[in-house]
Amino acid sequence: MKTSVYIATSLDGFIARQDGSIDWLPSGEDAEDQDYGYADFIRSVDVLVMGRNTFETVLSFGTWPYGEMPVVVLSSQHLEIPDSLADTVSVMSAPPGELVQRLAEQDYQHLYIDGGRTIQGFLRDGLIDQLILTRVPVLIGDGIPLFGAPHGDIHLEHLGTRQFTSGLVQSRYRVIKDQAF
Repeated sequence: MKTSVYIATSLDGFIARQDGSIDWLPSGEDAEDQDYGYADFIRSVDVLVMGRNTFETVLSFGTWPYGEMPVVVLSSQHLEIPDSLADTVSVMSAPPGELVQRLAEQDYQHLYIDGGRTIQGFLRDGLIDQLILTRVPVLIGDGIPLFGAPHGDIHLEHLGTRQFTSGLVQSRYRVIKDQAF
């Protein structure tokens, strides 16, 4: 099972404002017809795991961006799934390791992990293999950080960086699991 993060942050490391707003992200008009590798990435994924707050943010977009891809929303609270998404979206309440095991038993091979607390939990439990971070050239000063305080150092291997004419900078990292430091 491979687990990946593909996410944008402000230059100061936030994934959203304190109220969850992502109004600082480039709009479609600002993207210069580039998808920053997202289409290739999403084709490699067979299930998306996101937290409840991320799910609610995505619902506010009006158009569901994930098509028929299976989506698992992590939530310990009751969550209403719109009828139009009932065939592809499910809700689970399980720690990351148990969730990965359940999804592996369903023959999923590549999980896309999204949402601040969800990413932090998977990282903390050593369950992220790859991070693809796109830094947007904006300082928002305060917000929801991508990374909380880990329970120890998490070492990464830099696999490459791409710079786009829009000013976005995307870096790809492999999480080093067996560290002998």
